[in-house]
Amino acid sequence: MTRAALAKELRGVLLDPVDAVAIDVHGRTDAAVLVPLYLDADGRLHAVFTKRRDDLRRHPGEISFPGGRQDEGETELTDTALREAEEEIGLRRDAVELIGALQPTPTFVTNYAIYPFVGLIEPGQEWTIQAREVDHVLELSLADVRDGYARRRLVRRGVPFRTDTYQAGEHMIWGATARIVADLLERVQARLERERAAL
Repeated sequence: MTRAALAKELRGVLLDPVDAVAIDVHGRTDAAVLVPLYLDADGRLHAVFTKRRDDLRRHPGEISFPGGRQDEGETELTDTALREAEEEIGLRRDAVELIGALQPTPTFVTNYAIYPFVGLIEPGQEWTIQAREVDHVLELSLADVRDGYARRRLVRRGVPFRTDTYQAGEHMIWGATARIVADLLERVQARLERERAAL
């Protein structure tokens, strides 16, 4: 499948970015993340995540998409997502084709309203990580992420709770990122089923 065909297919299942930004989400601070997607040589859809450093004050060690809060003077949340991706992992904005958005979601502890935007990139990117925030970059097959789904009991700050998670190797995705992933997986489910059938 060509990149143009993939872009057309995904645009048909994603939210329009303008419509997504108009959705009101509980959260004191607006933030945006970029969900970079690409097809590998075998035609499998991958997403790019970051693992945050373990010594950060907010969301230490968590798996997330590149992103952050909207800066003063930034009028478009899409600009926030692209700027943060460039700062955190060295993904140039001219290397990203924005094709849509996902359902925005709040963070409960840090009180952010996160707006996720989906962009297509070429495979084989060389990452330049922002070492004070990002530990490393993960490129994960969405089919593998989906297959790692489970409801798990976690304990954070001494409080036990059950939540949706995705286990990919040694990495566990949970929280706001898991909610974003769940929305993405639901939207690309038909494509992932075709991938499975082609194996």
